[in-house]
Amino acid sequence: MNVMNEFKNKARESKKTIVLPEGYEPRMINALPKIREENLANIILLGERKKVEDIAKKEGVSLDGVEVINPDKSDLKEEFSEIFYNLRKHKGINKEDALEQIKDPLYFGVLLVHTKKADGMVAGSINATGDVLRPALQIIKTKENISVVSGAMIMDVPNSEYGHDGIFIFSDVAVNPNPDVKQLAEIAISSADTAKLLPGVDPAVAMLSFSTKGSAKHELADKVIEATSLAKEMAPELLIDGEMQADAALVPEVGQKKSPGSNVAGKANVLVFPDLQAGNIGYKLVQRLAKASAIGPILQGMAKPVNDLSRGCSVEDIVNVVAITAAQAQDL
Repeated sequence: MNVMNEFKNKARESKKTIVLPEGYEPRMINALPKIREENLANIILLGERKKVEDIAKKEGVSLDGVEVINPDKSDLKEEFSEIFYNLRKHKGINKEDALEQIKDPLYFGVLLVHTKKADGMVAGSINATGDVLRPALQIIKTKENISVVSGAMIMDVPNSEYGHDGIFIFSDVAVNPNPDVKQLAEIAISSADTAKLLPGVDPAVAMLSFSTKGSAKHELADKVIEATSLAKEMAPELLIDGEMQADAALVPEVGQKKSPGSNVAGKANVLVFPDLQAGNIGYKLVQRLAKASAIGPILQGMAKPVNDLSRGCSVEDIVNVVAITAAQAQDL
C-alpha cells in the first residue's frame, strides 16, 4: 500500500476546501500548483491580495482557482468577532478584543472551518504548534467524548510482515508528554479512527508497556492497564488490548505465548505508547533503523480537521498534509 496515494485518492472522492492561513509563506504558495494538479482540494489562502500576488509572481506561481481572503478587510469580520466573543466571553474577553483577535489569520482560518466555509485547516510552516492548536481548541474544540488532542504518525515499514502489510499508526508522538488514564484511553480511540482513514485497515490497538498482562508490577504499568479497561468501556466495538510489550503486540508466536487468547496480541497495527518520550523515540527509531516512511504527525481528536506542519516542512510535506486533512474531512 502506498499510504500517501491512498490519502490522495480519498481526498479526491469529494473535493473539500482547505484554508492555508500562512499566505505569505513561499512554500505555501509553491504547494498550490501541485494541489491543483493532483485535484486534492479547493484552497483558501489568507493574506492581503496584492502582497500574496507579488509573492506568487516572484515564485512563478499562478493563483488561478485560489480564493484569497484578507482577514483585516473581510466582510466576515463582524460575524466572526461575534461568534468568537460568544465562545470566549466566559473567559472575560470583550467585543473589541474579539474583533482584534479574529484578524489573526490562525483564528480567522479556524473560524472559516467552524462556520463550514472551509472543511479543514493546515498551518505551522511559520507558527509554533501551540499557536496553531490554541484557536482550534478554543473554537472548534474536540470531538464528542474526547477531551484531548493527540498526534499520530503513520509508519510505512518496508518488507515488514507485521501490522497491516507494514502499515502502523503510532501515537501519541507529538502532543501530550504524560497522558493520564483517561487521556491515554481517548488517544487509543482517536488512533483507531485514524487507522480507519486507510482503506482495508481494521484497527487492532495495542496499549504498550514494559509489562504484558501483569508480568511486571509497577504504577506505570498500572496506568496502561486502567487506560485499556477504560478504552474498552468507551469503545466496546474496537479491538483494544493491553498492557502489552511491543514484541507481544507485533509477533504472533510471542503474542500467543505472552498473552494467550488476546484478540490483538501478535496482530496489532495501532501502537499506543504510554507517554510522549516513548512514542517520539519509538517512531524515530523505526524511521531510521527500519528505513520506514513516517507520515505526520496527524492531529487527531479535533471535531473538525486542523493539522500542524513542522516549521522545517517542504512543499511536498504541505501537499501531503493538505491531502490528509481533506481525507479526514470526508468522514465528517
